[in-house]
Amino acid sequence: QVQLVESGGGLVQAGGSLRLSCAASGNIFSINTMAWYRQAPGKQRELVASISRGGRTNYADSVKGRSTISRDNAKNMVYLQVNSLKPEDTAVYYCKAETWGTAYWGQGTQVTVSS
Repeated sequence: QVQLVESGGGLVQAGGSLRLSCAASGNIFSINTMAWYRQAPGKQRELVASISRGGRTNYADSVKGRSTISRDNAKNMVYLQVNSLKPEDTAVYYCKAETWGTAYWGQGTQVTVSS
C-alpha cells in the first residue's frame, strides 16, 4: 500500500505561480512513475506531468514550458511547479503513484486561478 498526501493548492491570480507537493508513505520502494493529474469541473481527469524513478519527465502540451515536475526519492516527495497560471488551470490536482500493476491516488488539492 502507498499513501499520498498533496498540499500547496490555493487561490492564485492569473500570471502567478504555485508549487504543489505530494508526500508518499507506505511501500514507497514499489513506486515507479509518479505523476500529477488534474480534473476541472465537468471534465475528465487529465495528465499534467509525470516523472519516472530515473527522472524522465513528460508534460501535457497545456503546461509544457511553464511547469516543472521534480522528485526527491530520499524524501519520498514529488513536486509540481506551475508558472504563468491561467484560469483554465483551475482544477483539483491529484498525485498518482504507479507500482507494478497498481496505481495509488491522493485526495487532491484545489487550485483556483482568478482572472
